[in-house]
Amino acid sequence: MIKPNKLLVSVAVSMALYGGNIYAEEANVEEEDSNVVIITASKRPTSLQETPIAITVINEESIEQTKIQDIFDLQSLVPTLRVSPLQRSTNTTFSLRGFANGANNTGIEPSVGVFIDGVYRSRAAAQIGDLPRLEQIEVLSGPQSTLFGKNASAGVINVRTKAPSYDLEGKVEIGLGNYNQRLVKVYVTNGISDNVAFSLSAVSSTRDGYTNSITNAQGEILGKLNDRDRSSFRGQLLWEPSDDVSFRLIADSSEIDEVCCTIANSTNGPALTAIQLLTGGTPIFGTLPNGDIGVVGADGGVFLSDEETFAYESALNFNPRNTVEDSGISLEANVDFDGFSFTSITALRNNDSTSLGDVDFGAADILKETIGTDIETTTQEFRLTSTGENKFDWMVGTFIFQEDIVATDRIQFGTQTRALFDILAPGLLAGVEGVFPILDSGSIMADETGATTDYTQANDAYSVFATFDYKFTDQLTVTLGLAYTNDEKEVSIIQDNNDALSSLDLSTELTVFGTTFAGMANLPSSPITDGAIGLSAFLPVVQSFQFLQPLLALNADNTVEDRKSSDDDLTWSLRMAYEFNENVNLFTTASTGFKATSWNLSRDTKPLPSDLSALNSASLARGDQKVGTRFAGPEESSVYEIGIKTRFEKGAFNITYFDQTIDGFQSSIFAGTGFILANAGQQNTKGIEFDSIYTPTENLTLSLAGSFLDPVYDSFVKGSGIPGTPNDPSDPNYPYVDSFDGTVDLSGQKTAGIHEQSIVVGVKFDFELASGSYAYIRTDYIYESKVRTVRNTPENLTREVSTINASAGLSFLNGVNVQLWVRNLNEDEYFYSSAPTPIQTGSFFAYPNQPKTYGVSVSYEF
Repeated sequence: MIKPNKLLVSVAVSMALYGGNIYAEEANVEEEDSNVVIITASKRPTSLQETPIAITVINEESIEQTKIQDIFDLQSLVPTLRVSPLQRSTNTTFSLRGFANGANNTGIEPSVGVFIDGVYRSRAAAQIGDLPRLEQIEVLSGPQSTLFGKNASAGVINVRTKAPSYDLEGKVEIGLGNYNQRLVKVYVTNGISDNVAFSLSAVSSTRDGYTNSITNAQGEILGKLNDRDRSSFRGQLLWEPSDDVSFRLIADSSEIDEVCCTIANSTNGPALTAIQLLTGGTPIFGTLPNGDIGVVGADGGVFLSDEETFAYESALNFNPRNTVEDSGISLEANVDFDGFSFTSITALRNNDSTSLGDVDFGAADILKETIGTDIETTTQEFRLTSTGENKFDWMVGTFIFQEDIVATDRIQFGTQTRALFDILAPGLLAGVEGVFPILDSGSIMADETGATTDYTQANDAYSVFATFDYKFTDQLTVTLGLAYTNDEKEVSIIQDNNDALSSLDLSTELTVFGTTFAGMANLPSSPITDGAIGLSAFLPVVQSFQFLQPLLALNADNTVEDRKSSDDDLTWSLRMAYEFNENVNLFTTASTGFKATSWNLSRDTKPLPSDLSALNSASLARGDQKVGTRFAGPEESSVYEIGIKTRFEKGAFNITYFDQTIDGFQSSIFAGTGFILANAGQQNTKGIEFDSIYTPTENLTLSLAGSFLDPVYDSFVKGSGIPGTPNDPSDPNYPYVDSFDGTVDLSGQKTAGIHEQSIVVGVKFDFELASGSYAYIRTDYIYESKVRTVRNTPENLTREVSTINASAGLSFLNGVNVQLWVRNLNEDEYFYSSAPTPIQTGSFFAYPNQPKTYGVSVSYEF
């Protein structure tokens, strides 16, 4: 439940501060025109206070002063936004009001859509480059499907950059920081003629890693993790042949080449003893946080306690590497006619990313993974929008989306995988090889054996949308939004698998010996059947080692399973805005959102239980075929909101109450050896979000924003959301959606990983020096209440944020600017997320947050 005491206190404080939009508007009635913030979230220029949408705006000044370098840093200013990095530079999840997905599976597009200059960025790898020269960033909470044509069922991050100027302007910035940080930014814009202007910008950002990569029990350092090595280039050309016509051409390119990311072994299971023996270490036994006796620490960078976890050391046998090449070109055309305007935005984008990772997250050579993804995206948007002062305003448009994905995932056993299991279960694997003559001695978990999986996906979608505004009176405006979306996908999945044990069809091989699953006593003599392990446990043990059972190909040869999905939906929004006066606006909203089917493009994709019988009849499936999910069906979201936006002589205050639900939320849960993709029944979040600003004096600005959430699973039953799943819990094909905490039915339980309270406080003091120079001092504080990081990890793995950022700057009249900044000034420590460690039952790892960073930058503007 939302904590009423904290809520009342926070609202009282914010009212005392005479709030407003957190960083966007210093409202002063006497200077109204110069302080009104114009936004484009509704696809037409409107003032922030008059727009009946729950929205937070971050302006250029706040971005510069708080040293926001990419979208990841935005969460330090927007309390409803959370950004979680994972094991690769390209794995980032954006969450609004607690709703988020889209990481670690190329087939899942995020539910929070990211648009940069009107162009949709479909994957995280295309969203995390250094931000260009910005005008402002608009964060819209709640479903926005009637305004944005693709995957905005949870919200939108709308980024606007500055258009070229006809006057010569430029900026050169050089920055230095700890961990050997080096930053260079260059920007120039000018007119070529009376109606043509250009701008060019380039960024180079590098930094050493802040985590030691330790390779063995002797603590030998391989290098550093979590470095930063990013560069980008952006060029724009603006052509305005007449007062009524304009064209804006944008081309951009960015590259990432980084060693990422920091992994801390936070809870260690029985396998740690064997791993330490393999790497030459000495296990240390003691009491675990849950009271059990086990391995609590060891040589070689394996840690358990919070103190050790935040030593920023990761035990690896090789350093991971992530590369991204992202580029695109877009053309925006605007033509004004009498009474309406025409807008066209055409874009072509390409994103090519690769990663190499030590995915057992330990110093022993057990598992490595190589992933490569190439995504080509084409988008087209057309809009007609009424102009002028009208009683009835309208906008109609269409959005067309086409995308092709080609991806490869290779998982391989290492040189010590077999040795690890020989320590954990002496003689077991050799015994299995003795039971089945088809297996050669030493073939199980041999070095460099594994699986290589190739995926393709073609996605064609379009949306037709319309918005109608009718002013019943000068004070009352009602807005109706409608959007029809059609989304079609076609996929193919093929695997090359040489894992000897996983390739073994146990039902077939046992029959060869004249036995069945129930007649294992007839098996030939071996270390297993002679008593090394009980016969009743034989089959489950062997099956448990089949980590990489070859997946059933999803291609033209598979005549049972359909490789296509086709979804369509009509979404709507109804908003009422009532303007009491020029300073107070009330709005209420009811709207729906939609996201189409997401395919399980991972090596864990398996046929649905409902298809197993037909697959067996067609002789396509193995006798011991495992089932799971091929896809998660569409998400359908809805929200009800009521809010008020106010502004006063020295500030402003906005507050919104919402009740937001997503039916069929596409949930991807990491289960130690792979991801379980399913629709999570119904997820709901009720809450209050507010933002405010107050300027008690000419030099002092105070801001306060917050959100109070009550996130729950309305319905999330074991096996729910998997098409064709049997309803009988005793059926072996009745899967656990959330097996690691032993929970069968999550209905009514809190949604893990979502903080219930979040507060952002800002204080800025700016002043002029006697020389006329400008100076400022600023500090921002973010608090997020304690929450369990992920449901299927131990309860001690929690996240609680209490972070202070600060900066100070001095701007001289000659265009020189000096800035000092520090992020995580108070050295706050928390986990971004956590998960079970692959092939190490009982072990869990976590992603610790970034330590304190600081630096200085000097720039020259002209």
